[in-house]
Amino acid sequence: MNLFQSSKRNISVAELNNAEALLEYQFAKTIDKIIDPSKLSVAYAVGNGEPAGPETFSLRFAIDPESVPKEYVNPQYFDPNAKSNFKIGILDLQKQKAIPPTVSVLLIVKPTTSFTDEEKLKIDQYLMRGGKVLCFIDELQAEQDSLSIKSQVIAYERNLNLQDIFFSYGVRINPDLIMDLQCDFLPFAVGGNVSNPQYEFLRWNYFPLFESKSNHGINKNLGLVSARFTNSIDTIEVPGVKKTFLLQSSNNSRVISTPALISPNENKNAPQDALFNKQDIPAAVLLEGNFGSFFRGRITKSQRDSLQVIGGFKQEGTDQSKLIIVADGDIILNDVTSNGPLPMGMNLYTVGSQYEFQFANRDFLLNCLEYLTSKSTIIQTRNKEIVLRLLDTKKVEAERTKWQLINIALPIVLIIIIGIIYQQFRRYRFMGKGS
Repeated sequence: MNLFQSSKRNISVAELNNAEALLEYQFAKTIDKIIDPSKLSVAYAVGNGEPAGPETFSLRFAIDPESVPKEYVNPQYFDPNAKSNFKIGILDLQKQKAIPPTVSVLLIVKPTTSFTDEEKLKIDQYLMRGGKVLCFIDELQAEQDSLSIKSQVIAYERNLNLQDIFFSYGVRINPDLIMDLQCDFLPFAVGGNVSNPQYEFLRWNYFPLFESKSNHGINKNLGLVSARFTNSIDTIEVPGVKKTFLLQSSNNSRVISTPALISPNENKNAPQDALFNKQDIPAAVLLEGNFGSFFRGRITKSQRDSLQVIGGFKQEGTDQSKLIIVADGDIILNDVTSNGPLPMGMNLYTVGSQYEFQFANRDFLLNCLEYLTSKSTIIQTRNKEIVLRLLDTKKVEAERTKWQLINIALPIVLIIIIGIIYQQFRRYRFMGKGS
């Protein structure tokens, strides 16, 4: 059991607090796993253009390390001895008659083609029966690879045909893009010539770094989460459904409507801070409670017949149903270098530079999965707030010598004095008897 997941020598106060706060949770989770060693099933949905290549390596390794070939595991970034509580498998929404109840979590990652009503019905009925769904959705077509080929690209809607079903559950992914001054870096040509350009790392506002408010067990003690071309999220009131924002923008952010023209030239000049006047723009939301079926009052006879394999159509959900929607599909995908896949949350363009950093994307994914599948009593231990009462560093530095003498030299001196007194006492005692 790893109680402190960091290899850094210099540990910050925040990291100490985080490790202390999660100590009880780590023990409770480990004991529960010893009692019940069975692995939980995560179904990776396919059939709508979801990624299935090397960009999913880190995702598969994080969920189920045994599912990836060991020869591709780079020990620099991945622990070859890593274990997991989950097993991952493929689920084709087009071919599967229904989502089996044995599936612990349905994972939908960056689909690129439209969902049919039949596919949405399968998701809907799985959710109505207490299922757990985790979605990472790109509502817009906007890729960094396109910018490396062209000088500018236009971001436009993918038309995934998911807006109506999400809206019925209380969420809307907006067709816009979040720009944030708190963002990751990219190299930009700032001088030189065509044959010998000079590059400089500049902040790329379309790569926001989302922070959490620590308002839930999922984002409790969570670091920054890196994203790319992210949409904003709105919510509406739905009776019986509780909503919690998990990821939000910084205090200096904005949204731009689409279709939007994205160009690297935007970073040639410093952004106008006056435009970045919004804060806490939601990018991920948790919904839990009693969902109503999107197909209530509109299901056809053929659709109803197709659900007989799972006991028929269910128009009301249970209070065990949970849905997490993240308005960015790239958060849990990874870049790939000539040396192999990188971990999710690491920027290909900053590898080897002073800006290289692995953000908390993996922790966010695993926290989502653990919350969706864990027992409520164990999750409650994660929500505890513990603040360590650390020493005043300035006072410690100023009084270091004094306290070193008190704690080290003084006990030695006292022992010597006591020894001398004891020896004198013994000598006086025996000499007195002799006389």
